[in-house]
Amino acid sequence: MIPPSSALAELADAAADLHGLPDAGRLRWSAPDTWHFTLAFLGEVGEDLLPELTERLGRAAHRHPAHELRLAGGGRFGDRVLWAGAEGDVGTLGALARSAAAGARRTGIDVDESRPFHAHLTLARATGRVSLRPYAEALADFRGTPFPAGRLELVRSRLPGSGTPGERPRYETVRAWELGT
Repeated sequence: MIPPSSALAELADAAADLHGLPDAGRLRWSAPDTWHFTLAFLGEVGEDLLPELTERLGRAAHRHPAHELRLAGGGRFGDRVLWAGAEGDVGTLGALARSAAAGARRTGIDVDESRPFHAHLTLARATGRVSLRPYAEALADFRGTPFPAGRLELVRSRLPGSGTPGERPRYETVRAWELGT
């Protein structure tokens, strides 16, 4: 699920201050145009599975209503990943995530379920030993404007292949469905 550009811009403004914190240069920052909620990580999906996957994801989208979210707060997964969180109807977002994962499993796709769903957008990854605590604390009071969450999107990652230092993955929406009936 990709938040609207206005919500991403608010978060980008809040995150800009983080670049002035100690060791910020040792973090690999995600660009705002790549920020999204990963509802289910599917890994490699063969082209032959896409028709059934898109059918199942479409059904999953129609079973869940549009709902309201806001980007809010920040946290970290250890000292590896800095993230921004969400508030609002995260229960509906979590149910949608479970349905998307179930649809992928029924298609025959291995779904990474090593961690429970936690609504977040990855802002940065640590390269080496960096304490992410001050970054998460700096985002603790951030509260964006509420927005309607009304689409499920199948997003493909294109990993860097050129070997160029600093090159980042690219994301493209393969298909999208409106939530609800």
